[in-house]
Amino acid sequence: MKNFTTVLKIAPAFLLASTIIHAQTSDSATKEKKIEEVVLIGYGKQKKTDLTGSITSVSSKDFNGGASTADQLIVGKTPGVQITGNSGAPGSGSTIRVRGGSSFINNDPLIVIDGVPIDFNGLSGATNPLSLINPNDIETFDILKDASSAAIYGNRASNGVILITTKKGTTGKFKVNFNTNFSVSTKMGNADVLDADQFRNFVNTYGTTAQKSYLGNANTNWQDLIYQNAWGTDNNIAFSGGLKGLPYRVSLGYNEQNGIVRTNEFKRTSLGLNFSPKFFDNHLTVNGNFKGTFSENRFPDGGAIGASIYFDPTQPVYSGNSNYGGYYEWLDPANTATGLNVNGTRNPLGLLYGKRDLSSVFRVIPSLQLDYKFHFLPDLRLNLNGSYDYAKSDGSVNVSKDFAQGIGTLGSYRSYSQEVKSRLFESYLNYVKKIQAINTTVDVIGGYSYQNTNKTTPDAPTYFGNGQKTNFSTPADTRRTLISFYARGIFTIADKYVINGSVRRDGSSTFWNGNRDHLWGDFPAVSVAWKINEERFLKNVSSINSLKIRAGWGKTGQQETGNDNPYPAFGSYSYSNSSTSQYQFGNSFYSLLRPDVYNPNLVWETTTTKNIGLDFAIFNNRISGSFDYFDKKSENLISKVPTWAGDLSNFNVKNVGIIANKGFEVNLNLIPIKKDNITWDVNLNATKFNPKVTSLSQFVDSAYKIPVGTLTGINNYIQAITVGQPLNAFYVYQQVYDSNGRPLEGVYVDRNGDGKFTEDDKYFYKSPTPDVILGFSTKVSVKKWEFSTALRAVLGNYVYNNSASNSSIANIQANNFLSNTNVSVLSTQFATTQLFSDMFIEDASFLRMDNFSIAYNVGEFMGKGTNLRVNAMAQNVFVITKYKGIDPEVFGGIDNGFYQRPKVYSVGFNFQF
Repeated sequence: MKNFTTVLKIAPAFLLASTIIHAQTSDSATKEKKIEEVVLIGYGKQKKTDLTGSITSVSSKDFNGGASTADQLIVGKTPGVQITGNSGAPGSGSTIRVRGGSSFINNDPLIVIDGVPIDFNGLSGATNPLSLINPNDIETFDILKDASSAAIYGNRASNGVILITTKKGTTGKFKVNFNTNFSVSTKMGNADVLDADQFRNFVNTYGTTAQKSYLGNANTNWQDLIYQNAWGTDNNIAFSGGLKGLPYRVSLGYNEQNGIVRTNEFKRTSLGLNFSPKFFDNHLTVNGNFKGTFSENRFPDGGAIGASIYFDPTQPVYSGNSNYGGYYEWLDPANTATGLNVNGTRNPLGLLYGKRDLSSVFRVIPSLQLDYKFHFLPDLRLNLNGSYDYAKSDGSVNVSKDFAQGIGTLGSYRSYSQEVKSRLFESYLNYVKKIQAINTTVDVIGGYSYQNTNKTTPDAPTYFGNGQKTNFSTPADTRRTLISFYARGIFTIADKYVINGSVRRDGSSTFWNGNRDHLWGDFPAVSVAWKINEERFLKNVSSINSLKIRAGWGKTGQQETGNDNPYPAFGSYSYSNSSTSQYQFGNSFYSLLRPDVYNPNLVWETTTTKNIGLDFAIFNNRISGSFDYFDKKSENLISKVPTWAGDLSNFNVKNVGIIANKGFEVNLNLIPIKKDNITWDVNLNATKFNPKVTSLSQFVDSAYKIPVGTLTGINNYIQAITVGQPLNAFYVYQQVYDSNGRPLEGVYVDRNGDGKFTEDDKYFYKSPTPDVILGFSTKVSVKKWEFSTALRAVLGNYVYNNSASNSSIANIQANNFLSNTNVSVLSTQFATTQLFSDMFIEDASFLRMDNFSIAYNVGEFMGKGTNLRVNAMAQNVFVITKYKGIDPEVFGGIDNGFYQRPKVYSVGFNFQF
């Protein structure tokens, strides 16, 4: 596949309009012949000008540089696609949302790599499944956003489909490409807590005599101590060419990155192999792929970041003796067993160095695709595709007996493993024929797919040094099978009108309950396009290169249930464990089989999408873009809700709701300057969507609120799902302020007018969903120099600042130890925490420069056929926001001290031989 679509970027068009128009006029007579761009559409490809659905494509020449995971390559490049980093830990990856949420439980798109749908349900010890793929091996992303393009993937396509194509070999001279990159990562900043002097003053003002006596004489910035400047290196070498008609590509990669939090490390070794020979006078094409990765992680203690925020800044780092690893800890003389204050915040460095949390993940995906054009009918092709996705993870967590967190049990050790095997077989027939008599091209496919996934998780008990044993996990061996039949027809009439219709019938074992009606589902779609520029009245207008209207309708599905039980619709049994219940016989406890709650009426979620779009290119393709409006309705949404008394559990998984989501996308590509030695590309996009709950079914009360957004503590939820509100809106009390604008502690608006302060006084206020997402990127090439940058703006999104909500006088001086707090306590002076006040819901709109890079193409540095390119890049350059936390970009909208994204500075060299 070749010549994929240009990157989607963003910038304020009005700033450039006059420049562009002038540039177009000056060279309007110039005619450029462009090779037709081709886009993957799922089980095939199509000319970009013939697309009837909403599909965005980004190729390797437009990827973001310096990416350690695949998703980072396209951040800010695609309208309708929001990519939010899960954390700043290396290899952690991102959460991807296509056109916002359409489900209560799972909104992840389906990922298909070289025709193989990948199981991304999670793997023990892997921070992010996409981190297991070497980004340097990826050639293109094709993102299917609407149902008319994604319905061919049936019950896994409600959240969109991302098709990833890896690089392939080409016939010709042997080539070597070596790329090396060195980077340094630094933290963005610190949470805004009291420094040592502020803390002393505060305790001396509000504390008791005993509490004042706890103060130390040190001036310790705990956040500075747990963070570090982290180095990294990424090295990749690829060999490509052709041996007697056998195109091949072999790639090797090694990525090593230290995290900005001490003790955090990530290493990945990768191998890629592709060969694509042709046989029988080019009638048979064989496409073989092998992808293999081995990654190693050392994870930092999850509590260290929070401890660095709350540990008393007046205390020293070290105690002066060897107890507890030599680190200062809060003590309690009454605790004769360990001497520790069991309620006290643990020393952040002690948490980091007292624990070794290691994992290794091995994954291989061999695949073979055969594409045969029949000799007696070359217009008919048979495509066979088989793959085996194997992943194995092993890990261990070792807590030292010499540190505070392990001293009570004399240390602990837990090892775990998991194995996932996924087998795929697909076959389809494809008939493409130009029927001259009616001036119509017919492209028809019909196929079958079988995919079986088996996940095995052995028992993983925790062993303590004092001889005790605890098991919070149970062994599991789950299997899931998906059988599908699909068909599609594309009819291009007179090169003006395109009609696309598809249907897929899926059968999923997830919903098997003995009733075949629940096992199978149908997912149809239809779309049309009118290429207006091919009509007589526009065909001779030289300034219009392309003008097309698209419209589509379709249904897609979602088979994920968000439940630990892999068979939620079928009665089953599972082993009990110490976190649920065990049975005692004498002094021993045993895990026995116990019945699982199930719902025989459970069916998959279904999303119906309508889409209308406009594509255009004018002035010799110097201005191009698209506009899309979409209307999505997701029904039979699955959630875990209360069930009837006497059932096997207090909660069950049921189909309970409907989400409506309407929005639009705008994309604009501009080329203000295009000359022999200077080229300037400017691109922009804008996206708006608004997922809102419109119904909850008879399984729950119409006014019922599904609690989500967990805070520290029991049953502390800051968000809820209910009818008439945006998805995951904040559910809080309305704060009352005095005449000077100071919040009154515990005083909220009596919204129901009953004169009492109750749970019913809560209201829905704002949500994490942004009003609009904007992107901007530009690239300027001047002779051998290249300058590029990309920015994003997210407007109207809100975040709950949990660090600020935890700030109170009581939190500082509780349980015979001192705890630091957010500087907001100086203004609020709250005696106790006020977790549910709307004052902690902050506007988290931001403008972020994702990257800025400079590159110089040295050229032939070792003779003809060689090339050297040098580049320098800064990532996460700056963020402009009113949000008071470290970073306003928080997935889910709750900032509880997550691992912050680093600033990254790198230099790289690319050698070609």
